[in-house]
Amino acid sequence: MAGKPKLHYTKGRGKMESIRWLLAAAGVEFEEEFIETKEDLEKLRNDGVLLFQQVPMVEIDGMKMVQTRAILSYIAAKYNLYGKDLKERAWIDMYVEGTTDLMGMIMYLPFQPADTKEKNLALIIERATTRYFPVYEKALKEHGHDYLVGNKLSWADIHLLEAILMTEECKPDILSAFPLLQAFKGRISNIPTIKKFLQPGSQRKPPTNEQFVAVVRKIFNI
Repeated sequence: MAGKPKLHYTKGRGKMESIRWLLAAAGVEFEEEFIETKEDLEKLRNDGVLLFQQVPMVEIDGMKMVQTRAILSYIAAKYNLYGKDLKERAWIDMYVEGTTDLMGMIMYLPFQPADTKEKNLALIIERATTRYFPVYEKALKEHGHDYLVGNKLSWADIHLLEAILMTEECKPDILSAFPLLQAFKGRISNIPTIKKFLQPGSQRKPPTNEQFVAVVRKIFNI
């Protein structure tokens, strides 16, 4: 039997968090090897295991995979979370790219100068409520199913729930105008594997704080 996937990244959310989410939702146990110093990162680079000198890196099925999108696509396909045909896969890709854009804005917020944070937070809330969430609300309304694509849980649903919870950390009532997304959040959060991941003590990481920002800046020289 193949060993558990091993995730190499810092001890925070960043680009690895969506990978943790997808593995957890698929019911896959995984191990983590944390990069805690600049030397840890240099060792990985010097060992030649980082294809483009970058993390995240995931050891899975005998591969040392890099590039977040490639890792997520592989996991989604492997665990039957990537639609039944090319058209469904295309819709999943479009929805995932949208939530990735929104989550990217939130992910980089703690790293921005204090004097621009308030303006950028307002932009995140505006984009979430006028550009992104209306798309998902409309999709759920139009096809009347519990999930975004087909009538089956996919990577798109898992990614959207992660994005919803991240935006609620910015503004707790952000879903107030989106009743179908509120119901969606409740449904997806109660899928047993996801419910387990949302419990305290799981491998889900907390929101990024100033202390973690300082650690990341030191490791990556930023």
